[in-house]
Amino acid sequence: MGYRAAVIQMCSGTDVDANLASAERLIGDAAGEGARLVALPENFALMPARSSALLDCARERADEIDAFLSRQAARHGIVLVGGSFPAPSTDESRVYGSCRLYDESGGSLAVYEKMHLFDVDVSDTESYRESDYTAHGERVVSAATSLGTIGLSICYDMRFPELYRRLAGEGAQLLSMPSAFTVPTGEAHWNVLLRARAIENLCYVIAPAQAGTHENGRRTFGHSMIVGPFGEVLGCLPRGEGICCADIDLDRLNRVRERLPALSHRRL
Repeated sequence: MGYRAAVIQMCSGTDVDANLASAERLIGDAAGEGARLVALPENFALMPARSSALLDCARERADEIDAFLSRQAARHGIVLVGGSFPAPSTDESRVYGSCRLYDESGGSLAVYEKMHLFDVDVSDTESYRESDYTAHGERVVSAATSLGTIGLSICYDMRFPELYRRLAGEGAQLLSMPSAFTVPTGEAHWNVLLRARAIENLCYVIAPAQAGTHENGRRTFGHSMIVGPFGEVLGCLPRGEGICCADIDLDRLNRVRERLPALSHRRL
Protein backbone atom coordinates (compact mmCIF):
# COMPACT_ATOMS: atom_id res chain seq x y z
CA MET A 1 0.00 0.00 0.00
CA GLY A 2 1.32 3.40 -0.97
CA TYR A 3 0.26 6.96 -0.24
CA ARG A 4 1.64 10.46 0.22
CA ALA A 5 2.53 11.88 3.64
CA ALA A 6 3.29 15.48 4.57
CA VAL A 7 5.12 17.09 7.47
CA ILE A 8 4.27 20.69 8.33
CA GLN A 9 6.92 23.19 9.38
CA MET A 10 5.89 26.25 11.40
CA CYS A 11 7.32 29.16 13.36
CA SER A 12 4.61 29.33 16.00
CA GLY A 13 4.23 32.35 18.24
CA THR A 14 2.37 33.50 21.32
CA ASP A 15 -1.03 34.02 19.67
CA VAL A 16 -3.02 30.76 19.66
CA ASP A 17 -5.56 32.02 17.11
CA ALA A 18 -2.84 33.06 14.67
CA ASN A 19 -1.09 29.71 15.09
CA LEU A 20 -4.30 27.80 14.43
CA ALA A 21 -4.93 29.87 11.33
CA SER A 22 -1.44 29.04 10.04
CA ALA A 23 -1.93 25.36 10.84
CA GLU A 24 -5.28 25.34 9.02
CA ARG A 25 -3.75 26.89 5.91
CA LEU A 26 -0.79 24.49 5.89
CA ILE A 27 -2.96 21.42 6.47
CA GLY A 28 -5.02 22.54 3.49
CA ASP A 29 -1.85 22.95 1.42
CA ALA A 30 -0.74 19.43 2.36
CA ALA A 31 -4.11 17.93 1.49
CA GLY A 32 -4.05 19.85 -1.77
CA GLU A 33 -0.76 18.12 -2.61
CA GLY A 34 -2.48 14.76 -2.15
CA ALA A 35 -1.24 13.93 1.34
CA ARG A 36 -3.36 11.36 3.16
CA LEU A 37 -1.22 11.49 6.32
CA VAL A 38 -0.35 14.94 7.70
CA ALA A 39 1.68 15.78 10.80
CA LEU A 40 2.07 19.06 12.70
CA PRO A 41 5.11 20.05 14.81
CA GLU A 42 5.54 20.22 18.58
CA ASN A 43 4.02 23.34 20.20
CA PHE A 44 2.17 24.12 16.97
CA ALA A 45 -0.64 25.94 18.80
CA LEU A 46 1.51 27.96 21.20
CA MET A 47 5.18 28.88 21.63
CA PRO A 48 4.75 30.84 24.85
CA ALA A 49 6.64 33.81 26.20
CA ARG A 50 6.14 32.49 29.76
CA SER A 51 5.22 29.14 31.26
CA SER A 52 2.01 30.51 32.80
CA ALA A 53 0.65 30.92 29.26
CA LEU A 54 0.90 27.13 28.85
CA LEU A 55 -1.21 26.60 31.97
CA ASP A 56 -3.79 29.13 30.77
CA CYS A 57 -3.93 27.51 27.35
CA ALA A 58 -4.32 24.02 28.83
CA ARG A 59 -7.16 25.11 31.12
CA GLU A 60 -9.00 27.34 28.68
CA ARG A 61 -8.30 26.14 25.14
CA ALA A 62 -7.21 22.48 25.08
CA ASP A 63 -10.71 21.27 24.19
CA GLU A 64 -10.97 23.90 21.46
CA ILE A 65 -7.62 22.87 19.95
CA ASP A 66 -8.64 19.22 20.07
CA ALA A 67 -11.88 20.06 18.27
CA PHE A 68 -9.99 22.15 15.71
CA LEU A 69 -7.72 19.20 14.87
CA SER A 70 -10.66 16.83 14.63
CA ARG A 71 -12.40 19.19 12.18
CA GLN A 72 -9.30 19.49 10.02
CA ALA A 73 -8.92 15.72 9.76
CA ALA A 74 -12.59 15.30 8.81
CA ARG A 75 -12.64 18.28 6.43
CA HIS A 76 -9.75 16.93 4.38
CA GLY A 77 -10.31 13.21 4.93
CA ILE A 78 -6.79 12.70 6.30
CA VAL A 79 -5.07 10.89 9.13
CA LEU A 80 -3.72 13.77 11.24
CA VAL A 81 -0.94 13.73 13.81
CA GLY A 82 -1.72 16.77 15.92
CA GLY A 83 1.85 17.78 16.80
CA SER A 84 1.65 18.77 20.43
CA PHE A 85 -0.20 21.34 22.49
CA PRO A 86 -0.61 21.96 26.25
CA ALA A 87 -3.32 19.92 27.94
CA PRO A 88 -4.35 19.61 31.60
CA SER A 89 -2.35 17.11 33.66
CA THR A 90 -2.86 15.42 37.00
CA ASP A 91 -0.61 18.13 38.50
CA GLU A 92 -2.40 21.49 38.54
CA SER A 93 0.93 23.34 38.31
CA ARG A 94 2.02 21.53 35.14
CA VAL A 95 0.63 20.64 31.72
CA TYR A 96 1.03 17.61 29.53
CA GLY A 97 2.64 17.98 26.14
CA SER A 98 -0.21 16.22 24.35
CA CYS A 99 -0.01 14.63 20.88
CA ARG A 100 -3.32 13.41 19.46
CA LEU A 101 -4.01 11.22 16.46
CA TYR A 102 -7.18 11.48 14.36
CA ASP A 103 -8.69 9.36 11.60
CA GLU A 104 -10.23 10.53 8.33
CA SER A 105 -13.60 11.19 9.95
CA GLY A 106 -12.06 13.27 12.74
CA GLY A 107 -12.34 10.48 15.30
CA SER A 108 -9.75 10.28 18.07
CA LEU A 109 -7.46 7.26 17.68
CA ALA A 110 -4.90 7.92 20.43
CA VAL A 111 -3.56 10.45 22.92
CA TYR A 112 0.13 10.49 23.85
CA GLU A 113 1.69 12.61 26.60
CA LYS A 114 5.40 13.42 26.23
CA MET A 115 7.43 11.10 28.44
CA HIS A 116 10.96 12.52 28.31
CA LEU A 117 11.30 16.19 29.24
CA PHE A 118 13.99 18.55 27.98
CA ASP A 119 15.98 19.55 31.08
CA VAL A 120 19.22 20.39 29.31
CA ASP A 121 22.02 22.97 29.31
CA VAL A 122 22.48 23.39 25.57
CA SER A 123 25.33 25.87 26.07
CA ASP A 124 26.67 28.26 28.71
CA THR A 125 23.90 30.70 27.78
CA GLU A 126 21.04 28.44 26.63
CA SER A 127 19.27 26.24 29.17
CA TYR A 128 15.86 24.56 29.33
CA ARG A 129 13.91 23.04 32.23
CA GLU A 130 10.79 21.60 30.64
CA SER A 131 9.89 19.69 33.81
CA ASP A 132 9.32 23.00 35.62
CA TYR A 133 6.02 23.37 33.76
CA THR A 134 5.37 19.99 32.10
CA ALA A 135 4.42 16.67 33.72
CA HIS A 136 5.94 13.40 32.51
CA GLY A 137 3.67 11.16 30.49
CA GLU A 138 3.60 7.53 31.56
CA ARG A 139 2.28 5.51 28.59
CA VAL A 140 3.81 4.17 25.40
CA VAL A 141 1.20 4.80 22.69
CA SER A 142 0.69 3.44 19.18
CA ALA A 143 -2.47 3.10 17.12
CA ALA A 144 -3.59 1.25 14.02
CA THR A 145 -4.83 3.53 11.23
CA SER A 146 -5.99 2.95 7.66
CA LEU A 147 -2.45 3.99 6.63
CA GLY A 148 -0.51 1.70 8.95
CA THR A 149 0.31 1.53 12.64
CA ILE A 150 1.77 4.78 13.96
CA GLY A 151 3.93 5.06 17.09
CA LEU A 152 3.67 8.42 18.83
CA SER A 153 6.46 10.42 20.45
CA ILE A 154 7.55 14.04 20.82
CA CYS A 155 10.93 15.70 20.24
CA TYR A 156 13.34 14.84 23.11
CA ASP A 157 11.84 11.34 23.19
CA MET A 158 13.90 10.52 20.10
CA ARG A 159 17.06 10.28 22.22
CA PHE A 160 15.67 7.21 24.00
CA PRO A 161 15.86 4.24 21.59
CA GLU A 162 14.16 1.88 24.03
CA LEU A 163 10.89 3.76 23.49
CA TYR A 164 10.99 3.09 19.75
CA ARG A 165 11.93 -0.55 20.20
CA ARG A 166 8.80 -0.88 22.34
CA LEU A 167 6.74 0.81 19.64
CA ALA A 168 8.20 -1.42 16.92
CA GLY A 169 7.43 -4.43 19.10
CA GLU A 170 3.82 -3.25 19.26
CA GLY A 171 3.66 -3.25 15.46
CA ALA A 172 4.56 0.35 14.58
CA GLN A 173 5.34 0.88 10.91
CA LEU A 174 5.68 4.65 11.15
CA LEU A 175 7.27 6.60 14.01
CA SER A 176 5.98 10.15 14.51
CA MET A 177 8.37 12.69 16.09
CA PRO A 178 6.93 16.24 16.08
CA SER A 179 9.67 18.52 17.36
CA ALA A 180 10.94 21.96 18.26
CA PHE A 181 14.70 21.26 18.26
CA THR A 182 17.18 23.92 19.32
CA VAL A 183 19.65 25.09 16.70
CA PRO A 184 22.82 23.73 18.41
CA THR A 185 21.37 20.27 19.08
CA GLY A 186 19.70 20.22 15.69
CA GLU A 187 22.92 20.96 13.86
CA ALA A 188 24.69 18.21 15.79
CA HIS A 189 22.11 15.46 16.11
CA TRP A 190 18.79 15.92 14.26
CA ASN A 191 19.57 14.10 11.03
CA VAL A 192 21.50 11.25 12.61
CA LEU A 193 18.91 10.61 15.34
CA LEU A 194 16.02 10.45 12.88
CA ARG A 195 17.88 8.15 10.54
CA ALA A 196 19.07 5.95 13.39
CA ARG A 197 15.55 5.47 14.75
CA ALA A 198 14.36 4.54 11.26
CA ILE A 199 17.21 2.07 10.67
CA GLU A 200 17.07 0.45 14.10
CA ASN A 201 13.36 -0.23 13.89
CA LEU A 202 12.92 -0.64 10.12
CA CYS A 203 10.20 2.01 10.22
CA TYR A 204 9.30 5.18 8.39
CA VAL A 205 9.99 8.30 10.48
CA ILE A 206 7.75 11.34 10.20
CA ALA A 207 9.36 14.42 11.82
CA PRO A 208 7.61 17.81 11.46
CA ALA A 209 9.46 20.67 13.14
CA GLN A 210 9.43 24.25 14.27
CA ALA A 211 11.81 26.53 12.36
CA GLY A 212 13.09 30.06 12.85
CA THR A 213 13.21 32.74 15.52
CA HIS A 214 10.06 32.86 17.63
CA GLU A 215 8.43 35.77 19.42
CA ASN A 216 9.74 34.47 22.76
CA GLY A 217 13.31 34.63 21.43
CA ARG A 218 13.76 30.90 21.02
CA ARG A 219 15.47 29.70 17.83
CA THR A 220 14.48 26.34 16.37
CA PHE A 221 16.30 24.22 13.81
CA GLY A 222 13.66 23.26 11.26
CA HIS A 223 14.67 20.59 8.71
CA SER A 224 11.30 18.82 8.88
CA MET A 225 11.97 15.38 7.49
CA ILE A 226 10.51 12.08 6.28
CA VAL A 227 12.89 9.11 6.47
CA GLY A 228 12.48 5.67 4.93
CA PRO A 229 12.98 2.33 6.70
CA PHE A 230 16.47 1.89 5.23
CA GLY A 231 17.52 5.27 6.64
CA GLU A 232 17.17 7.25 3.42
CA VAL A 233 15.96 10.85 3.63
CA LEU A 234 12.86 10.97 1.43
CA GLY A 235 12.10 14.64 1.98
CA CYS A 236 13.41 17.60 3.96
CA LEU A 237 12.38 21.25 4.36
CA PRO A 238 15.47 22.98 5.78
CA ARG A 239 13.98 26.30 6.82
CA GLY A 240 10.90 28.49 6.62
CA GLU A 241 7.22 27.77 7.04
CA GLY A 242 5.77 25.20 4.67
CA ILE A 243 5.20 21.54 3.92
CA CYS A 244 7.36 18.63 2.85
CA CYS A 245 5.83 15.58 1.13
CA ALA A 246 7.08 12.08 0.41
CA ASP A 247 5.60 8.76 -0.60
CA ILE A 248 5.09 6.01 1.97
CA ASP A 249 5.17 2.42 0.66
CA LEU A 250 4.21 -0.16 3.28
CA ASP A 251 4.78 -3.01 0.84
CA ARG A 252 8.37 -1.83 0.50
CA LEU A 253 8.66 -1.63 4.27
CA ASN A 254 7.57 -5.26 4.51
CA ARG A 255 10.15 -6.27 1.87
CA VAL A 256 12.91 -4.45 3.78
CA ARG A 257 11.92 -6.24 6.97
CA GLU A 258 11.88 -9.61 5.20
CA ARG A 259 15.31 -9.12 3.65
CA LEU A 260 16.89 -7.62 6.78
CA PRO A 261 14.98 -9.30 9.63
CA ALA A 262 16.93 -7.58 12.40
CA LEU A 263 13.85 -7.15 14.58
CA SER A 264 13.47 -10.94 14.78
CA HIS A 265 17.21 -11.47 15.40
CA ARG A 266 17.21 -9.68 18.76
CA ARG A 267 18.86 -11.57 21.64
CA LEU A 268 18.13 -9.07 24.40
